[in-house]
Amino acid sequence: MTVEIALVLGILIIAILLFLSERLRVDLIALLVLGVLAITGLVTPGEALSGFSNNAVVTVWAMFIISAGLAHTGVARVIGQYILRLAGSGEAQLIAVIMVASGVMSAFMNNIGVAALLLPVVMDLGKRTGHPPSRLLMPLAFGSLLGGLTTLIGTPPNILVSDALREYGLQPFQLLDFAPVGVVVLAGGIIFMVTIGRLILPVKDPERDFIDPRLGDLGALYALGERIFITPIHANSPLAGKSLAESQIGAVLGFNVIGILRDGRTLLSPSPDEILLPNDKLMILGRSERLAELEILGQIKVEDAVLDIDNLMSSEIDIAKVSLAPNSAFIGRNLREIDFRRRFGLNVLSILRAGQQKRTHLQHLPLTINDILLVQGPRQNIEILKDSPDFLLSEVETTEVTHLNEHLMAIHVLDDSPLVGKSLSESHLGSTSGLTVVGIARGGATLLAPPSTERLGAGDILLVEGNQEEIEALVNFQDMEIEREMAASFRDLETEEVGLAEAVLSPHSTLFDQSLRQIRFRDKYGLSVLAIWREGRAYRTNLSNMPLRLGDALLIYGHRQKMKLLAREPDFLVLYEEAQEPLNVRKAPLAVLIMAGVLLPVFLGWIPIAIAAVVGAAVMVLTRCLTMEEAYRAIEWKAVFLIAGMIPLGIAMETSGAARLLADWMIALVGGLGPLGILAGIFLLTSVTTQAMPSAAVTVLMVPIAMNTSLDMGLSPYSLLMAVAIAASASFLSPVAHPANVLVLGPGGYRFTDYIKVGVPLTIVVLALVILVLPVFWPLN
Repeated sequence: MTVEIALVLGILIIAILLFLSERLRVDLIALLVLGVLAITGLVTPGEALSGFSNNAVVTVWAMFIISAGLAHTGVARVIGQYILRLAGSGEAQLIAVIMVASGVMSAFMNNIGVAALLLPVVMDLGKRTGHPPSRLLMPLAFGSLLGGLTTLIGTPPNILVSDALREYGLQPFQLLDFAPVGVVVLAGGIIFMVTIGRLILPVKDPERDFIDPRLGDLGALYALGERIFITPIHANSPLAGKSLAESQIGAVLGFNVIGILRDGRTLLSPSPDEILLPNDKLMILGRSERLAELEILGQIKVEDAVLDIDNLMSSEIDIAKVSLAPNSAFIGRNLREIDFRRRFGLNVLSILRAGQQKRTHLQHLPLTINDILLVQGPRQNIEILKDSPDFLLSEVETTEVTHLNEHLMAIHVLDDSPLVGKSLSESHLGSTSGLTVVGIARGGATLLAPPSTERLGAGDILLVEGNQEEIEALVNFQDMEIEREMAASFRDLETEEVGLAEAVLSPHSTLFDQSLRQIRFRDKYGLSVLAIWREGRAYRTNLSNMPLRLGDALLIYGHRQKMKLLAREPDFLVLYEEAQEPLNVRKAPLAVLIMAGVLLPVFLGWIPIAIAAVVGAAVMVLTRCLTMEEAYRAIEWKAVFLIAGMIPLGIAMETSGAARLLADWMIALVGGLGPLGILAGIFLLTSVTTQAMPSAAVTVLMVPIAMNTSLDMGLSPYSLLMAVAIAASASFLSPVAHPANVLVLGPGGYRFTDYIKVGVPLTIVVLALVILVLPVFWPLN
């Protein structure tokens, strides 16, 4: 093994580990790979930047624009709706028609766009026929993936392997060369899902199956039945005369005011600017016990003492900086679920996320891989945390903790306080007011980082970290009382103007990892988020601080007209058909002609597909089938930079000899099984690697391995490269393997294991069909 090969393989391994860790964006990893290859001299500067002018990259971004043109003019939706009208009401027939519709459309459009376009249509179809989304949405995603296998432009891996053939001096694949094998694989996938797959598909999750005749369907699905209560606004209440936004009922208490009873009438989904009047009665969705917890605030007093960070440390107590390890079991879980304080004996003072310090209500914040936790506690406990495989520790600089000074307070526990005699865990100070008790001053001594079992006494001075303005706001809520709990009827809370709906982040959204509070969702859209469905469970508390993820399903409540406005936002997909954005249907015939004008000369071999796609994209904008801004928004820039950045690694693997070395290992492993064994080995290696890396990156890396294997064994490169493209695109084994899978994760109520249960046998079916059919149309020898 030469030094060059070792360097290339080292860069490849590091890239794979970075992809697996998800600590960096995939496009950033690709650009770092590009830079390292150029700096080390493994590729020339021209080769390092060649990906940006590569025919495949150009074709990919141009086809994104053409697909968007078909979507904006309504062509795709009309085709989808027409096909789905044939579905009937039987489950097997529904699954077959959904997969045919998504498969046919994905042959000529971006498969993520097809899944996003048909998602509201399929949701409505499921409601009308009484079939739960979990039975229909996975077939939708898988149908879009399988349909991409049928044409050259159906998916980026197809385009990449075709362009690779041209780079090696061979005739590239033509437009319909994938069709014979792809159509058989699509048909086989549909037959599997209709016969065996639907027996494995989950019926709704038991928690989601909670059916109460008093509730509307969505209210039942999110288990909201026993969380609605009525609380009056008294004449002398400090809330009277304030707007809903100014009252901070939602921001501080985490409540959703879904209606106001006033003068014998009901005002549903009041706007944030609605002024609260004396004798109003608020219909609130939330944890009613939250009001009972507020009683403790009446018997505490915030002192004027000035505290600084030195008050939090001693010879035995220290502060440390903690982040989650790449494979931590705590990713996605919050501090309360982890039972962090009791388990590790440490306080979390703040969480640094995306450059912002979060200091209050940390217990309910799901942790992400990039969070940095500032913890305080006994040095021995911090040392123990060092040995945990779930955390990474680092030293704290003085400048990193000075921000805590302005949030340190001293709180006096009065003699008649209900806190007296209670332990810190029993006091619920953290859940009620977002405070973290970092010390207790008692009898002239200070107990720093007290354990959760420490009992409070009259006259104790609590050293706390939190937000004083929020505590003062909480005091305003002390006179709120529960007049009665409602026999919750969401059907009564829905009218022609007001209702419930589900929404998800669109694949092109820029709001990932931002919370509802950060994007000012309620103020901006005038809609309430009542629950978030994520990874098989519904979250109903502290929603405003939860970072949004692709795959989350948001249960929204409000005026239907505002839902239609939300549906026009490129960041969201509202999952009922009536809310969809009006389409420019007058341009539909023109968009069809443009698409035909792209495909026909490519099919006849007159011009390269990259040129045809660029001209088609330009004409789409020129004829105003979509605007230039919409065209830019339609491009999956992450995919473009990912492919362009990884192409130099494919070049380095070829020129250094690393690809030949890996091909030799492949031959040594499966060469004894003959040509079909090698074909199966190439397919399985590609399929497994796709679970750790984006499919486009896997294709770029597998091309030189497949080409060298074909040369060494005297096999047809066309057969092996087509197997690579099919395996890379058949990403069924996990929700993160393809954006189309993630898109249906929340609305379908799926868990990670659901994809494995259905995806593994479907992948085996595709492999079997490839082994049987591909050599017939593309002989191996």
